[in-house]
Amino acid sequence: MSNNKTNRWLILFTGIFANLCVGAALAWSVFRKPLMVLFGASVSQVTIPYTLSLALMPISMIIAGRIQDKRGPKLAMFIGGLILSASYFLSGYATNIQFLYITYGILGGASLGAVYSCTVVNTVKWFPDKRGLAGGLIAAGLGAGSIIFAPLGVSLMKIYSPLITFQIFGVIFLIVISFASIFAVSPPAGYKPEGWTPPISNLASINSASSIDKSWKDMLKDPLFYIAWVALVLACVSGLMIIGHAATIGQEVVGLSPAVAAIGVSILGIANASGRAVWGIVSDKLGRFPTVSLIFLVSALSMFLLSYMASTFLVFVISIVGIGSCYGGFFGIYPAITGEMFGLKNMGMNWGVMFTAFAPAAIFGPLLAAQVRVNYGDYSWAFIIAGGLSILGIILTRYAQSVVKKNENSKNNKVA
Repeated sequence: MSNNKTNRWLILFTGIFANLCVGAALAWSVFRKPLMVLFGASVSQVTIPYTLSLALMPISMIIAGRIQDKRGPKLAMFIGGLILSASYFLSGYATNIQFLYITYGILGGASLGAVYSCTVVNTVKWFPDKRGLAGGLIAAGLGAGSIIFAPLGVSLMKIYSPLITFQIFGVIFLIVISFASIFAVSPPAGYKPEGWTPPISNLASINSASSIDKSWKDMLKDPLFYIAWVALVLACVSGLMIIGHAATIGQEVVGLSPAVAAIGVSILGIANASGRAVWGIVSDKLGRFPTVSLIFLVSALSMFLLSYMASTFLVFVISIVGIGSCYGGFFGIYPAITGEMFGLKNMGMNWGVMFTAFAPAAIFGPLLAAQVRVNYGDYSWAFIIAGGLSILGIILTRYAQSVVKKNENSKNNKVA
């Protein structure tokens, strides 16, 4: 493929539109109460479809990543889009909440990661000169999904049932992702933008020429993988907790109406989306690890603010903007971290394996909030626990940074 015939920005922007559809899963909180009324389900029961879909997302990422590394992103992305569309359309035939466990939860989870992995990994490969920016922008599509689909879902449910709304979403997803997959092509091996000379980064110098393109098996032998993986688990807990319960928190903690709470969900989505791009740019300037530490700090402060002072809409918005931007920032940065630590050749598979950190966070975060609310009558302790985990994330990230520096010094001494 000739570089001159491929517009990498077109690949980026069509990928963003595909990720908007994936990001509709983050608008689940606006469906929570309507589904509770429709099926007579509890808070915990209505949380399960959302939790299942996110927990299974890494599995589809690994499978799609393997296909992408071998055959390119087009096929995996198209099939993922078909399955995602089917999961929403079939959800429209639910007669009980358990039916949604299978359609929205299992089937949806089997497709979300396929689309997301193909768009993110392929885009990062096309932008070796702007990995933080490109990774942040493409990931912003997923974060922005709730900006569009949360208010759209609320508007549609004023006219139709939640089930018909699911089916309308499914048709939209089929059209958008099928179109986007047409442009999903891989860059040539060793691709470099015209006029760009790769810098010699400190992180790259840690890895020898033989290890820069590690397979997933080699990656699992590297202690840095486990440090980064645990940090990603901690990074996801706060965001997924708030995303899954944002509308309910707004109504119960602050006393907002459903319509105003939906606005809060959209603001959360804007913060999530913009944080992916903004923090990605920051990481290109400050470095990945220092930026991750800073994001953890902002996340912790936002969770504590939400716990102790969220009595007005303004404080609620400030808190969720901080949490949403930080959650998005982690996913804007982590694809670049994965590619830089373990190479681009097998990045589809490697990013899928790294993303398995999302599964325990997707289970723990939303269910922790639901269980705390049931046991204590509000969400305060869930916010405090999440804030404490973010503080732990700072400690872990600083340790990872010291390991990186030690490895770099050791390599430089051997060269000298």
